[in-house]
Amino acid sequence: MSGGLLVAGTTSDAGKSVVTAGICRWLVRQGVKVAPFKAQNMSLNSFVTREGAEIGRAQAMQAAACRIEPTALMNPVLLKPGGEQSSQVVLLGKPVGELSARGYHGGRQQRLLGTVLDCLAELRGTYDAVICEGAGSPAEINLRRTDIVNMGIARGARLPVLVVGDIDRGGVFASFFGTLALLSREDQELVAGFLVNKFRGDVSLLEPGLDMLHGLTGRRTYGVLPFRHGLGIDEEDGLRVSLRGAVRESQVAAPVGEDVLRVAVCAVPLMSNFTDVDALAAEPGVVVRFVDRPEELADADLVVLPGTRGTVRALDWLRERGLAEAIVRRAAEGRPVLGICGGFQMLGEHIEDDVESRRGPVDALGVLPVRVRFAREKTLTRPVGEALGERVGGYEIHHGVADVLGGEPFLDGCRVGAVWGTHWHGSLESDGFRRAFLRKVAAAAGRRFVPAPGTSFAALREEQLDRLGDLIEQHADTDALWRLIESGAPQGLPFIPPGAPA
Repeated sequence: MSGGLLVAGTTSDAGKSVVTAGICRWLVRQGVKVAPFKAQNMSLNSFVTREGAEIGRAQAMQAAACRIEPTALMNPVLLKPGGEQSSQVVLLGKPVGELSARGYHGGRQQRLLGTVLDCLAELRGTYDAVICEGAGSPAEINLRRTDIVNMGIARGARLPVLVVGDIDRGGVFASFFGTLALLSREDQELVAGFLVNKFRGDVSLLEPGLDMLHGLTGRRTYGVLPFRHGLGIDEEDGLRVSLRGAVRESQVAAPVGEDVLRVAVCAVPLMSNFTDVDALAAEPGVVVRFVDRPEELADADLVVLPGTRGTVRALDWLRERGLAEAIVRRAAEGRPVLGICGGFQMLGEHIEDDVESRRGPVDALGVLPVRVRFAREKTLTRPVGEALGERVGGYEIHHGVADVLGGEPFLDGCRVGAVWGTHWHGSLESDGFRRAFLRKVAAAAGRRFVPAPGTSFAALREEQLDRLGDLIEQHADTDALWRLIESGAPQGLPFIPPGAPA
């Protein structure tokens, strides 16, 4: 078997990432050697592979669903927005430049089609099946000519296409039909059918619509996935915390200690790798929320300054909103603050940035004895070490080079009083370290909070991936899905007019 499938969607956030992960987990449980693939991803949440390549976190989690190590082949093109009009282009795990949307779609993107097809071919030569994820909608007719992630990759690799629609939004039948009807005849030949996502209620009430959709398009629906609270993998964008909802609902145990611990995460512009706080939210008795006003810090036991693709811009935002003053005041009062990556840089004394913002010298918050200089080469590493008496691992993704001038060592950064700063993403996923850190926070905050001794973040993540596999196994026509992956789109599928504009 050397099968493949492209999971497309009627919209962004229709559920492509979770459906892809669910199919991957279902297949690997059947003994299939499977890998994920997304030709082009736009996300500020990224991950570093063992070989030092940067890819989208969603593809790293899909690789976990396949029980394999992620590689750059699984996400050859990553776009990291740096503002409304431009993104950093990461090719095969390494940054190659900053491009405007017009510059990228005006020619650069189409030239990458050969590269992404080569990566897909290499994966297909290694694995029994490759489950590909599209981006946005395949019916974005303004972008079809340069598309390398939806029908462009499907046509190039002759992949069958499954279109996912989020029925919870409403209008799913119109979205399915309209998506198909805006594709060219050649593209439509590869669209095998549909998958309904996030359905609430009695499926029998939906079935007449599915029958009519089949009559109108000649294409079947491969499954109706029910709405499940908290299902998800590491998000690509937005302010959602991917595990927080699931853990809040499934974790019925009360806090081990007498108090809860309240964590406020500053929702800075171009926030990146906010998935760092998922591990905090996984702890019973820890309440995580995103904030953008200084008064929301008043009752927080811990304030987190997360990573960002715009450190200097985020500093300006903190100052404009009064958050900078509130954070400096917290630090002076000995109240806990944690800065991660860009957040760590903002807590320092001085930033020299001729790379990201190109603003040159900028005063930071002055809370930690750190001076930061932005280098053109990006640091991409997977460090391991020890902190607070516990083994800890993480990953680094940053242009800023920190010169730590004092304080107590903390990972690669430092600690002064109740303020901690580090470049290490993912460190809180190390269970022993996370518990030790939360004990320090609770003590500094004067809270009678005790971390639960048995919480395993890795086990919670595995449980999440298994729930996605269960969803496919129990609510999709897996026999038909298997035939689609193995044999491709059915022959003789009808053309639905009008098709794509000339």
